Amino acid sequence: MNLILLYTSDFISPHRVRLDGRRLHHLLEVHRGQVGDSFRVGVLNGLIGQGILTHLSEHCAELEVRLDQPPPPALPLRLVLALPRPKMLKRCIETIATLGAKELWLINSYRVDKSYWSTPLLQAERMREHLLLGLEQAGDTRLPRVEIRKRFKPFVEDELPALARNTRALVAHPYNAAPCPAPMDTPTTLAIGPEGGFIAYEVEKLEQAGLQAIHLGPRILRVETAVPVLLSRLFPLPV
Repeated sequence: MNLILLYTSDFISPHRVRLDGRRLHHLLEVHRGQVGDSFRVGVLNGLIGQGILTHLSEHCAELEVRLDQPPPPALPLRLVLALPRPKMLKRCIETIATLGAKELWLINSYRVDKSYWSTPLLQAERMREHLLLGLEQAGDTRLPRVEIRKRFKPFVEDELPALARNTRALVAHPYNAAPCPAPMDTPTTLAIGPEGGFIAYEVEKLEQAGLQAIHLGPRILRVETAVPVLLSRLFPLPV
């Protein structure tokens, strides 16, 4: 936890918060916090600053906070991701939030197993839990937006063309594709397929929606690897 995320319900006065639950446990067990210690804090979807620990017990912690900095800049990315298997989805969600993507569309694909759509991870609260973990890791506060589309063709034909318009629109595909373009800080729509990739029909439909097929080279990557590698190649991420 590189940032303690705060919620409006935590504030007991304009500059004082009270924490319990997981965040209290982290202060006690991981940071081994003591009264007077300073921690990086941020309000969800708001400013970042410092919090001074003023009270600590096994039941709650209180911090005096000063919030005076904006969160780190977001990636100008709209990520369209074929639903990964649940264990991989968990890691992908956290990675996407950590790297600064603020818009994620989870879609269906021929190679997406039907059972994946029944995972509890798609429930709003479970999804939010992993997005928050990614934000805490990155020291960010802005919660990504997640949309779910269970039908491939209606999404690609009816919604994707408008989403991709006026963006650098790309689909990651290892065959008959152009090399990954140079990093640019420009609005981008990026589609990444499931394990095994999009089938030829799906790639054709994505191209008809305005996306250009690109590849990362001869190696075939797992989705959880392809996501951070592509983002690091497409955007001038800070070192």
